[in-house]
Amino acid sequence: MPLQGKIALIPGASRPIGRAIARKFANQGASLVLPVYDWPESIAEMEDEFQSANFDYFSSVVDLRREEEVILLSESVRNRFGSLDFLINNIERGGMPAVHGSYDLPHNTAQWDLEIATTMKAKWLLYHNLYPLMQDRVGGAVVNISSIAAIIGRSGPAAVFFSDGYSAANRAIQSFTETWAKEAAPALRVNELMLGLIQHRHGEGTRGWENLTTQEKKDLSATILLERTGLPEEVAAAVYYLAVDAGYITGAVLRMDGGFILGGSRVPPIPSGILE
Repeated sequence: MPLQGKIALIPGASRPIGRAIARKFANQGASLVLPVYDWPESIAEMEDEFQSANFDYFSSVVDLRREEEVILLSESVRNRFGSLDFLINNIERGGMPAVHGSYDLPHNTAQWDLEIATTMKAKWLLYHNLYPLMQDRVGGAVVNISSIAAIIGRSGPAAVFFSDGYSAANRAIQSFTETWAKEAAPALRVNELMLGLIQHRHGEGTRGWENLTTQEKKDLSATILLERTGLPEEVAAAVYYLAVDAGYITGAVLRMDGGFILGGSRVPPIPSGILE
């Protein structure tokens, strides 16, 4: 298998997108490091699936917003494997306005800080503390996963999903991607996968989606050129491509949104003109 002997660290593997990514890498022979934190039922499902599939992995409870815990994680990776080949920065937290409402509401007192700490700071902590284990591994890669919220913010049909803090945090990820690509070259490549509406993330299978009106769902679908949301398996394939196959790509942002950003304006027929 092409990734036999390779080590991949993938946060968020208890949830559908992270699990699809972890499954993709494990099926290609990689050993997995899977930090988990909340969603206990999802963690149990992941453990059952990966144990049944005989995947080589270990998971541990880590709050990736806390530097001391990320340092302990890096030490665990060093002690167990000695090095790391792939860091898939799949860590974020966004309070959907359709679910959470305004930051001014009492239950959202800590929401802004949570979104910034999880979506932005946790990515930096992972890279900062795991990079020393990667810098001598030729052929390794970092993939930062971000959102089109970085481009559109809380506007348009997707405003129901993207809060201000989440959008601002995602805006910062491209800076990370480009800086780290310069720092890690030539041994490591660093790229970014910017996601649109994906099932179980900002699409079907989320409370936010189920809370939308029929008209709101129609408006969203009409904005997506491909007229559907993405699948976790499609995300996993794109992540694998950037991490493993895209050998001459670094510092780049691949937008995987089904054409959402372009869909706000369509191409009209060419006018007949007035000249004869």
